[in-house]
Amino acid sequence: MGRSSPVWHHETVQFSEELAKYLPSDLPNRDVVIEKSSRHLEMIVAANQYMNLTRITNPREAAIKHVVDSLAPWRLFEGASVVLDSGTGAGFPGLPLALVLPQVRFVLAESIQKKARFVESAIETLHIPNADVRPERAEQILKTKRTQVITARAMAPMHKLLDLFLPALKKGSRVLLYKGPDVDGEIQEAERHKVKAGIALRYELPEDMGSRTVIELKN
Repeated sequence: MGRSSPVWHHETVQFSEELAKYLPSDLPNRDVVIEKSSRHLEMIVAANQYMNLTRITNPREAAIKHVVDSLAPWRLFEGASVVLDSGTGAGFPGLPLALVLPQVRFVLAESIQKKARFVESAIETLHIPNADVRPERAEQILKTKRTQVITARAMAPMHKLLDLFLPALKKGSRVLLYKGPDVDGEIQEAERHKVKAGIALRYELPEDMGSRTVIELKN
């Protein structure tokens, strides 16, 4: 079903309305973010018919849990030259962040090939020149590419993430992890590995859709 279908057009309008309602008014490039993120969500709904990208397709929930959540900590990524988004899935948080921060280069790692192909098509369709997807695991990319910031959203527990990212941390990368509200145990786990860990940001999603914490790791 193509973009000309009234069903998908209706979905896009709904996504636009929800994003306009919940994205902060001072967000950089806000109009572009609303337009392109709406189309991104529309593409996800269409692709979800033949591949499992997300359980969340209701317009309000998708707008908040995918885009608003991805963008809540955008200021933490300012000033980086390259950000690696590990396990980007359908393109979160990397693609919304790339729209807000066009001066930052975003490398999106996704080892599941069909998901990587979807993200590649989204980047091309939405014309996001500062983002590209790599169909491989983040730790493989980090062997050959230096990045100032690594981020991951809804990924593995802390001890597994430390195994993946410790070499990059030792080379000076910062790691920003999107987590839920209960992070004390994960911070203690990082400190047991002699990694500095702290809470960079806490925030509440709109409509009581959950509490979030961004943990920052440094060597």
